[in-house]
Amino acid sequence: MTTPTTGEDRCRETSGSGIRVLVWQWGRRGAGPRVAVEMAAGFASLPGCRAMLSLSTGAELLSGRSAVPVDLPVATYAGRSGFVWRALTAPLRRRWLLRHIASLAPDVAICAMPGPLDLEMASALRRLKLPFLVVVHDADRHPGDGSVVQMLLQRRLIDRSDGLVALSRHVADRLAEQGAVGARTLLMASLPPFVFGPLPAPPCAHGGRLRLLCFGRLLPYKGLDLLADALAAPGLEGRLEVRVVGSGPASPELSRLADLPVVSVENRWVPEDEVAALIEWADAVVLPYREASQSGVAAAAIAAQRWVVATAVGGLVEQFRDERLAIMCSPDATDLRRAIDRLLATPPVPARPRLDPRLAWRVEAAALLDGIARRVLGRAASVPDAVPPPGAEVPEAGRRAIASGGVARLVDAHPGAEELLDGAQQRAL
Repeated sequence: MTTPTTGEDRCRETSGSGIRVLVWQWGRRGAGPRVAVEMAAGFASLPGCRAMLSLSTGAELLSGRSAVPVDLPVATYAGRSGFVWRALTAPLRRRWLLRHIASLAPDVAICAMPGPLDLEMASALRRLKLPFLVVVHDADRHPGDGSVVQMLLQRRLIDRSDGLVALSRHVADRLAEQGAVGARTLLMASLPPFVFGPLPAPPCAHGGRLRLLCFGRLLPYKGLDLLADALAAPGLEGRLEVRVVGSGPASPELSRLADLPVVSVENRWVPEDEVAALIEWADAVVLPYREASQSGVAAAAIAAQRWVVATAVGGLVEQFRDERLAIMCSPDATDLRRAIDRLLATPPVPARPRLDPRLAWRVEAAALLDGIARRVLGRAASVPDAVPPPGAEVPEAGRRAIASGGVARLVDAHPGAEELLDGAQQRAL
């Protein structure tokens, strides 16, 4: 039998040819597959970096999206019984997985969002002597969110990893408090916005009542009780229309919301191809959370130039600290109602044109690649001095590259690009 290529062998073979990054996420629904796709695209946009993607063959994102190159498609499972069978038969697929990973010849692998089957991938990577990092979105289990087993699996994955990527200082601090970091490399990053479609018309262009959207999993920690209390006070009829959309167990809070005259509740799973229409419908997104690490929903709303009303808890404080479209409030129904009233009276106005949201993924990829090169692979900083700008319409004369600390910084014709890149640089150092 042919001995699999090791990480040391491949480093010698690819010396001087840049870094090959394998991004994997084997979930079927939700944000995980999209994070992996956008992250891989960010790496692929960097000169000298070869990005490869591994997704579940059942990923919902693939059914409604074209031209997503998947270098390592993996059949996973559907339902609990499918997971049990998949776990029991994992040894039978080990040789297949080893062979296909070796054929891709990555230098490093990144788990874009932990899932139930990741220990199978971790085992294969360790066998091939390949380093891997785990992007940690949540250091703690939120009430009603996932199972205790999932967090135990995440901790076992972290224990086997060579490095961690925390999406907020809040998460990084919790990982340190839990003793999960140890001697591992810890890189800081942020969650860039998801782009679900073309930029919609500006908020309130429809000419009717202000439209407020609460979107996501309808779970206890999402503060549905705070939202119900805030909207129950008089004075909103004829001024506000609220949709609460997402999947979750029936609860008294959802029943209270459904009984309010300005609210409609849609307790259902929202497919990937419906998200753009939801965000387009909304003028603003509300996050009445009691706890949070970060919010992909709000990032997508900001990318679509929608206003955001959010409680100042956990990682949301960092995520929206300098965001001009966000109104922050305390996790209290009275203060949440004040924030909604403020939105109705004087909504925020952006002070400058918005950047292409995909630039943020390129920036984060550049900073991560630099940290991986120096601190995981032990190479000189490999990120090129210039990162191509998003789209050919930006003239060459409008860009200049500044090499600083090994992190590529791009200052182009888009106002505010330097500020965005400086933030990524500071997180990487």
